[in-house]
Amino acid sequence: MDNLPHYTKQQLALRNGQDKPQVWVAYKGKIYDVTESRLWKSGKHYEHWAGQDLTEELADAPHTEVVFEKFEIIGMLTI
Repeated sequence: MDNLPHYTKQQLALRNGQDKPQVWVAYKGKIYDVTESRLWKSGKHYEHWAGQDLTEELADAPHTEVVFEKFEIIGMLTI
């Protein structure tokens, strides 16, 4: 994963499905492309918004982190 591009939180924030067409979310330092997910259309999934680090928010979700396995990791979040 060292060969993946690194993005800042500001760059991630632009991939919210509104400012740019990409819909990305971060979890545990990895950035996932959820653009094709019907659950993330328009950049919102229930009360969660795309373009953000969802690491701390997963505790409130009805699912585990396994849900990220179906999405491509397209980069790493620079802290």
